[in-house]
Amino acid sequence: MGRFWDKYTGTRYPGSEVMPLPSTHLRTALLALNGPDVPFVVRDARSAEKADLVAEWRIREPTWQTFFVRNGLDRQFRIRMRLVPQKREVRTLDEQWEVTWVGTTPKVATSGAYGRGPMTTVSKRWTSEQGPDGRRRRIQAFGFDSREMKNPLRDTVLGAGWIWRGVVFRL
Repeated sequence: MGRFWDKYTGTRYPGSEVMPLPSTHLRTALLALNGPDVPFVVRDARSAEKADLVAEWRIREPTWQTFFVRNGLDRQFRIRMRLVPQKREVRTLDEQWEVTWVGTTPKVATSGAYGRGPMTTVSKRWTSEQGPDGRRRRIQAFGFDSREMKNPLRDTVLGAGWIWRGVVFRL
């Protein structure tokens, strides 16, 4: 079940030619991914999160509004990472929360969902508008793809010579 389980959890191994870096260097490299042009943040984990580092992306999708009702979706996508220096691996756990809001002031949550484990989340919202040629066309108004956060994290870990190991139940 090894290869199947690795594929399911998204576990990746570094190339054999890559020399493993110390855990302090890897931690610094992961924290260095932060920046003004990056749509997520990598930070030190709080003690309740049971991890070493956390990467999170909070998404507020655009809302639509009728006369008195405003609808929207709040979503949080987070990757908890635990560094295991003895095995030169980073154990990761993906988590996602979604809350749909409907109502006027104050807002009322109509539904909520929580998921954890290996996941790829893609969310897009489109609008239509009139183009320069006078025809209606679809324009992407909002887009979120969890791979935009996971790929740089995973590439940094693999570039440091460590294993990126997805877990399902606990870190």
